[in-house]
Amino acid sequence: MKSVTACLLSSIAFLAFASAPALPQESSAVPNFAPDSMAGWVGFNGAGPFFEAAPGHTPAPVVSDPAHPFTPNGTGNQPTFRIADLTNPNLKPETRARMKKDIDEILAGKVAFTPGSSCLLGGVPMFMAQGGPNPVRFIQTPKEVWMIIESDQQVRRVYMNVPHSKNPKPSYFGESVGHYEGDTLVVDTIGLGDKTIADIYRTPHSNKLHVTERWRMTDGGKGMEVVFSAEDPDNWYEPWWGMRRYRRVSVEHEEIVCAENNSNNIFDYHIPEAKTADF
Repeated sequence: MKSVTACLLSSIAFLAFASAPALPQESSAVPNFAPDSMAGWVGFNGAGPFFEAAPGHTPAPVVSDPAHPFTPNGTGNQPTFRIADLTNPNLKPETRARMKKDIDEILAGKVAFTPGSSCLLGGVPMFMAQGGPNPVRFIQTPKEVWMIIESDQQVRRVYMNVPHSKNPKPSYFGESVGHYEGDTLVVDTIGLGDKTIADIYRTPHSNKLHVTERWRMTDGGKGMEVVFSAEDPDNWYEPWWGMRRYRRVSVEHEEIVCAENNSNNIFDYHIPEAKTADF
């Protein structure tokens, strides 16, 4: 079943891309992010999906607090949660205070929130961090580009060559519109609700968040990178810039679902639970 799913997704992507009408002047430069039936993309730093600083751009993303280094599972040492470096000068005082309260609680024993552990959608730009250990896949058509990650089958839809709605209703992935600039897919996203976090350090944002991404392939098609800016006047003084790099892999598409019993284990990830049976 996994093989059928993978072949179906990638075949749709290839056929839709191949059948797209030629674009004037730059049609030959439009990237094909799904050139074969098994193509996916995983993060270079998949075990630690932090955002890198984007060369030539400032301010930089929030990074790890050197006083509390992150220790992942499987190292033989006690795993830890990710702790943000609050000395980042781009954080507004209210945002820094909110993050400090969260950090103090975690250092005192609270379980740190992550969308994946809590069975929630990642939002944007967090989607780029979640797509790392598990492959990101693309379906490209003339009117839409879909970005799919295996974790909980999350799908982003980018509507091509159209303007934004006048007042999009806030949602987890917001409203994304895009276009190609030569070999680059440019995506502009607004309408993002404030229930998500901006990065793996749980940096908050408001529903004023505006994210612009530029996706392109590198290393002769073996690599891919996205450089993006995130603007939110309620939480940051200036738009900050980040980068995420990926490498191409050839793997089956798997269905990865969140473990609904996480909330009944020793840790409470605050997973939504139905109070009555669905059927």
